Amino acid sequence: MNPKETGYQTGFGNEFATEAIEGALPQGQNSPQRAPLGLYAEQLSGTAFTAPRATNRRTWTYRMRPSAVHKPFRQIGNGLLGSAPITDQTPEPNQLRWDPLSMPAVPADFIDGLMTMAACGDVGTQTGTAVHIYACNRSMNERFFYNADGEMLLVPEKGRLGVRTELGRIYVAPGEICVLPRGVKFRIELPDGEARGYVCENYGSHFKLPDLGPIGANGLANSRDFLTPVAAYEDRAGDFQLIAKFQGNLWAAEIGHSPLDVVAWHGNYAPYKYDLALFNTVNTVSYDHPDPSIFTVLTSPSEISGTANCDFVIFPPRWMVAEHTFRPPYFHRNVMSEFMGLIFGRYDAKQEGFVPGGASLHNCMSGHGPDVDTFESASNADLAPQRYENTLAFMFETRYVLRPSRFAMETPALQKDYWKCWQGVKKIKVES
Repeated sequence: MNPKETGYQTGFGNEFATEAIEGALPQGQNSPQRAPLGLYAEQLSGTAFTAPRATNRRTWTYRMRPSAVHKPFRQIGNGLLGSAPITDQTPEPNQLRWDPLSMPAVPADFIDGLMTMAACGDVGTQTGTAVHIYACNRSMNERFFYNADGEMLLVPEKGRLGVRTELGRIYVAPGEICVLPRGVKFRIELPDGEARGYVCENYGSHFKLPDLGPIGANGLANSRDFLTPVAAYEDRAGDFQLIAKFQGNLWAAEIGHSPLDVVAWHGNYAPYKYDLALFNTVNTVSYDHPDPSIFTVLTSPSEISGTANCDFVIFPPRWMVAEHTFRPPYFHRNVMSEFMGLIFGRYDAKQEGFVPGGASLHNCMSGHGPDVDTFESASNADLAPQRYENTLAFMFETRYVLRPSRFAMETPALQKDYWKCWQGVKKIKVES
């Protein structure tokens, strides 16, 4: 393993250049007849070659061996990992909520610990997304993974992750996120012994920063706060396993070396992390509760303008100052489908039942909103300025209906009585 201390490069979608050994990057050419240090030049393309320059994503890597050096893949079991389309479970309009999933009783690494909760679209046509929860207690020391189906947005809830990728190392803790592009190889270490969190597997267009429109030049997530790793390679030989997720199934190949052997790279297709505490929240300073779209960190656009394949939205600590306004999220029905999770604290629309590590799903046009106790207290609260502290909830929102997996509908973590949280809402008597 390269002992050199590594760091990060700043910016979102920048053209980066980084080398773990001085002189490993070629000058003036991407693929000279002989790359420096005798390395192999290999391009990793995240878009079609002919994608417009503004959206083209590719990275040139200079590595110790080409990625083709491994034995043939063979299909292995998927465990509880699924992909869209989910065909063995009928989607339903009921509101759904889950308790936190238990940590595994036997040793399980990140791949073993992936459990699919819901999915939409079609992995074959590169539309939609899948939502997974991971719960693991073993580092991936001898196994490596890449996802050919989509990029993976990791949202830790419990325990830190040491994400070692072929383009460098990323360390991510609860309150931070990490995005691993489609096709990038990695393994995950567990500094705290176990970890749990959420994964959004995005089949569609790459996540990007949302346009700010009338907000102007500043606000929400700033590109300078995103961190991309510098080159850091592994020089390890052994009996390893390379696992690929390809068209919804897992495939494994024997490999005699670590595939994280990139000594230098340059390009704009790379993993990145972001500290959610740096999000510059925008809110109302007059009246009325704003739509949650103002809390969008990243968006995967669809072909319909303004309608996302997937949005990643957070509800962080913030001031609430709106006058003559019901301040928590209001009752609503939405054409978009919403999968929510909680990283820490309490969500302001629920008094109980929604806890860190838990999740909820409110599908297209299914009515939802605050529970009875939240509604009553917020309707009668003193509307002095209030600082909402110690909370971080998030939402994966998509234009498609999210089909829950069979596992999600059969796990004991499914709250069978979630619907009851609205049954105490009083009828408003209207005099004619």
